[in-house]
Amino acid sequence: MYMKSQLLLVSSAVSAIAFVGCLFELSSGAPKWGELPTWGILLVSFPVTVILFFNAVKMARTALGSED
Repeated sequence: MYMKSQLLLVSSAVSAIAFVGCLFELSSGAPKWGELPTWGILLVSFPVTVILFFNAVKMARTALGSED
C-alpha cells in the first residue's frame, strides 16, 4: 500500500511538471504543440495533480498507521 502511494506521488509530480511546462509554453506566445493541445493539457493536469497528491498522502497515512 505504501508503494502505491509513492507511485501516486510521483505521478502527481509529473502532472505538476506538465502543468508548469504548459504555462511556460503558453506565455511564450507560440506553443510547440499548438494552443488547443497545450490548453487541454493545462486544464487537465491541474486537477489531476491535486487529486493524485491528496490520494497519495491519504494512502501513506493509512499505510503508516497515522490516520487522524
